[in-house]
Amino acid sequence: MKVKISNLEVCCYKNMSSAVDDIIMNGCGKTAVAINPEKIIKSRESQEVFETLLSADILYLDGIGAVKVAEQKLQTKLSRIPGCELWEQLMIASSYNNKSVFLVGAEEQVVSKTKSLLEDRYNVNVVGYANGFFENENHLINEILDIKPDIVSVALGSPKQELFMQKCRDAGVESFMMGVGGTYNVFTGSVNRAPDIFCKFGLEWAYRLLKEPSRVFRQTSLLKFIFLAFRKKL
Repeated sequence: MKVKISNLEVCCYKNMSSAVDDIIMNGCGKTAVAINPEKIIKSRESQEVFETLLSADILYLDGIGAVKVAEQKLQTKLSRIPGCELWEQLMIASSYNNKSVFLVGAEEQVVSKTKSLLEDRYNVNVVGYANGFFENENHLINEILDIKPDIVSVALGSPKQELFMQKCRDAGVESFMMGVGGTYNVFTGSVNRAPDIFCKFGLEWAYRLLKEPSRVFRQTSLLKFIFLAFRKKL
């Protein structure tokens, strides 16, 4: 099931299992990007971001605001698919399905610890990794091309990770690729995820704002999104 939000075709999965199964079975050569209010507003303000999101094969409902707009459009209850949870479930599934994984992003100690934890905890076949401070983007892309991993997860933050994945695709990378933001930091315990009560109601953004008040300037995107949603302009 898909819904159009601000000229973007967004996938609406019934639950986490259906999203994981779809990606494991049909994800080869595809790119998945989480959709939330901030990205939707950025896509309206930047043609480059819009075209990058438009080129992705799987746009899935992550932010609660995007879920509510989709529910209103489709007149049905939908599941939110948090990106960090989808990533971890995909890592587990990769082990059972003999899929290889390449990790990109975060600080060196974080990404290397992510690799170790995935191998020790879930027996994931991590065939390579690079921290988020690489100097030569083309060299990294060529390394991925040489290794040919089944899955590449990219933790560079938005929209940098989406733009990087597009460059990989343009260079001929055929792996399934997924942008994962700060997921490695949460997975390794370097950063605490929002408490369950915040996650349950899709309010992780509020928790991050409480922890980092400087993020308040980024919330202008949320206000714009609410205004457009209220006027049914999305």
